[in-house]
Amino acid sequence: MNLEIPQSVKVWSQFIHPILMWVLLVISFYALYLGIQIRRTRSAEGEVKKELLKGKFNVKHHQMGSLLLALMVTVAIIGMAVTYINNGKLFVGPHLLAGLGMMAIIAIAASLTPLMQKGSDWARNTHIFLNIVLLGLFGWQAVSGVEILQRIISKM
Repeated sequence: MNLEIPQSVKVWSQFIHPILMWVLLVISFYALYLGIQIRRTRSAEGEVKKELLKGKFNVKHHQMGSLLLALMVTVAIIGMAVTYINNGKLFVGPHLLAGLGMMAIIAIAASLTPLMQKGSDWARNTHIFLNIVLLGLFGWQAVSGVEILQRIISKM
């Protein structure tokens, strides 16, 4: 059985990955904001600390991190699948390789959560470092992705 995907679906499916990744980039910066608030809460004292605790930044940060992990991996796979469906191959280059690296980084950063919950400073610092690298790669991915998208649009 040979399942043929309609051409219109093939064309418009190419926009799912970039749109969702831009949404995830915004969510990533929100997660960064929440992480900064957790650090502020950790070092605050007295009434300031009480007020910051009301924000439940740790819960929100954990929720956003879980969402990011699940969606980043899923949307990256969708991007590779759509590319393969439309071209019969993946284009192995900086955009793909950096994206695969991002999936590894976010998985490692998330895996440090149990150690951070036990108070491990090295795990917390590694988590922060990895996520800064992730955000840098993500920013570069956004720019290189727009270039790829412009090439796709110019061929339509």
